[in-house]
Amino acid sequence: MFDGLKEKLGEFREDAADVVEEQAEAPADSEAPEADSDGDGETAEAEGGSPSLTDRAKSLATGKVILDADDLEDPLWELEMALLENDVEMAVAEEILDGIEAELVGEEKTITESTTGLIESALHDALLEVVAVGQFDLLDRIAATEPPVVIIFTGVNGVGKTTTIAKLAKYLETEGYSSVMANGDTYRAGANEQIEVHADRLDVPLISHEQGGDPAAVIYDAVEYAEAHDIDVVLGDTAGRLHTSDDLMSQLSKIDRVVDPDLTLFVDEAVAGQDAVNRASEFDDAAHVDGSILTKADADTHGGAAISIASVTGSPILFLGTGQEYEDLEPFEPEAVVEDLLSG
Repeated sequence: MFDGLKEKLGEFREDAADVVEEQAEAPADSEAPEADSDGDGETAEAEGGSPSLTDRAKSLATGKVILDADDLEDPLWELEMALLENDVEMAVAEEILDGIEAELVGEEKTITESTTGLIESALHDALLEVVAVGQFDLLDRIAATEPPVVIIFTGVNGVGKTTTIAKLAKYLETEGYSSVMANGDTYRAGANEQIEVHADRLDVPLISHEQGGDPAAVIYDAVEYAEAHDIDVVLGDTAGRLHTSDDLMSQLSKIDRVVDPDLTLFVDEAVAGQDAVNRASEFDDAAHVDGSILTKADADTHGGAAISIASVTGSPILFLGTGQEYEDLEPFEPEAVVEDLLSG
């Protein structure tokens, strides 16, 4: 993940560091003080809160530097293009740029041996602010909730939603939690058979009804089964749907009313990029998304969805699917993701 973006972030670090070094090496006397317009002995501050020429001259003379927005205009523009080219949503890209500017512009920075460290720190903080939105640990949430914890999975067809449910059942088992699967995808032919294969392989109980049945009733029955058998978590599948499918979207509302799930998780492919970001926003509008899981993260070279979805929905990415095996589900750790991004 992030192969293309890592290179671009590295280029930004180098370009921005060059700007800092150029400012640090500029002769202090080349920065003439601004005119004292009111005769009080103070020089005027530049418009928009930018540092005055006097401030910059004093800073440079003491081995420090103050940058203004113009200094970083070209590197930031190149970074914005790189983010957009790697499927980062436009508003999220702008948020990242704003964070970098807030870290670097107008504040006196001490010049050390590594100017790239100064830039990398600003990049790290701006990226982390975006990808860590609303982050929580699913295991902590389960431990703090009276069982059974009911988790509903939504998303479009073909993104690996049912397989992701099976992976999460395996993950929960390794963490000491029991689960029951519920097949609320009652519209698709073969859906019962598909999830039954996973349930049998994992030795996890499955609740299902005949094709065409009421999805809310299936999940309600699973909750009752979990209560009767002291099972910790209910994992409820739903029919893959688009936001334009009014009948299917109304079923989500009915599930909310009948079952009142503790969490609703959105599942999509990381490789879908901007489409995944758009769909996450649309599903969140229709039925609040508490968190997301991205499949095929191991095949995603851009990483724009992983960077954008949390910011767009206001809810975190919780897991990344990284392969075909049940064990190939990794908790999403924002700090590790940012470190990976900056490792190029």
